[in-house]
Amino acid sequence: MPIRIFVTGGTFDKEYNERTGQLYFKDTHIKEMLQLGRAKVEVSIRTVMMVDSLEMTDADRALIVQNCLQTREKRIVITHGTDTMTETAAAIAAAVTGKTVVLFGAMIPYAFGSSDGLFNLGSALSFVQVLPPGVYVAMNGKCFPWDRVRKNRERGEFEEIR
Repeated sequence: MPIRIFVTGGTFDKEYNERTGQLYFKDTHIKEMLQLGRAKVEVSIRTVMMVDSLEMTDADRALIVQNCLQTREKRIVITHGTDTMTETAAAIAAAVTGKTVVLFGAMIPYAFGSSDGLFNLGSALSFVQVLPPGVYVAMNGKCFPWDRVRKNRERGEFEEIR
């Protein structure tokens, strides 16, 4: 059975407008990244939304949860902005059982060329295949249970809550 990838936006998929200096959404880079990474796992991709996680609402989170519940796949990877990733992970954990869900994102947009997004995508795809059912956050080669992780804004990385 393929791995379901849900795209929700975040820095991961932002583009840079050279004229205005603004970051914005156009299309997801997932297919291009899978090709670049020479991924051989079977995936099914669906763009649910393209939203900055700071602007994500409870209704947006409910839509993500609904997609997780409705998909037949038991292994789910979700692109997400890093600022509220743990809030969405908590919403998923409260409603979804019997599936392995891994959320990941990037600190730097993929379009910038120096993004951590490609590595985080590869990590998330690996983790989702070997972890037991539950909800996880995968960033920078590490994987955390949804309720034992936070974003350390000073260091620009995710860390375990002890």
